[in-house]
Amino acid sequence: MRDFESKICLITGATSGIGKATALKLAELGASLILISRNANKGKKVCDQIKKETSNEKIRFYKLDLSLMKEVKESARQIKSDYDHIDILINNAGARFLDHFVTKEGIEQTLAVNHLSHFLLTNLLVDTLKKSPSGARIINVASGVHFSGDGVIENITDPKEYDGRKQYSNSKLANVLFTYELADRLKNANITVNAVDPGGVATNFARNNGLINWLKHRIYYLTKGNLLTPEQGSETIIYLATSPDVEGITGKYFNDKKEIKSSSISYDLNVAQKLWEASEEIILQI
Repeated sequence: MRDFESKICLITGATSGIGKATALKLAELGASLILISRNANKGKKVCDQIKKETSNEKIRFYKLDLSLMKEVKESARQIKSDYDHIDILINNAGARFLDHFVTKEGIEQTLAVNHLSHFLLTNLLVDTLKKSPSGARIINVASGVHFSGDGVIENITDPKEYDGRKQYSNSKLANVLFTYELADRLKNANITVNAVDPGGVATNFARNNGLINWLKHRIYYLTKGNLLTPEQGSETIIYLATSPDVEGITGKYFNDKKEIKSSSISYDLNVAQKLWEASEEIILQI
């Protein structure tokens, strides 16, 4: 692993599950952490817990509701003011919403949280990542569910047209498409961009959809015999953030610390370009 005492790592969705497990491990390695989540109370508790368990005081929390692009812009400005560079950006936050909801900015919440927020945050922080002394790494947490995605995720404003499962699959496909397109755009910068499928993890993910749906989610992975702990689920993320084995490797999709093939459509350059343009168009209207 690289010397992490000089590294600055930003993690979204860092107050629970995979994000928290990742934060704990990177803190143990001595990294400075920028933790992002929408719950201020949980954020403070997690920061205090990590400091206590790792004796690492270089932990800072930023309250940010990733469903709101204006908040993303404000937080990015503050982070850029507080830090002169960032070495690792881990876009981990995500949610699955079975019920339709449009934010006050007019964006369907799955699109907003799972794709647009990270698209915007990453682009706003690119210049700060370019200042990393040893080269920066961007890690986008996707999912094997992206194999069910069938195209560019849309901003569905009509509840009658909303299919929560399909929208979630397309949001995870968007994570992979964004990874490949961004890697290509940054090929001449000292920044690598990779996506990861952490596998099925035993967390409170999807609990917002009610106890029954959450139990169905967990039972699905239990019957497959591969429900992981958050610590196990974070291993490939940590590997991509720290290992010299992936130095210079970019535009790839990983599972279980190995590069694997993503879905066929995820390699479609036209679909990736359409996603990028559609994302820019929505953000420019806010």
